[in-house]
Amino acid sequence: MALSWKARRRWALVILLLGLPVYIAVAAKAVSALDRPPVWVELLIYLALGILWVLPFRAVFRGIGKADPGTDGDKDRTR
Repeated sequence: MALSWKARRRWALVILLLGLPVYIAVAAKAVSALDRPPVWVELLIYLALGILWVLPFRAVFRGIGKADPGTDGDKDRTR
């Protein structure tokens, strides 16, 4: 069963406010456990981890920045 637009919007907020800071802390701890690799290797690791975290959540984030498809457009949007 697919999530509704409202549910996806709520889950995206939870992921960004709670999940992302936890993921950043875990990633930083994992990289620091490697005994400080060279700067360019560390940068590549952070870039890869920065892309990898969003892949499982693509479906949740897709289209949440747009108006609710179940409404008539901008009527329910706050500015």
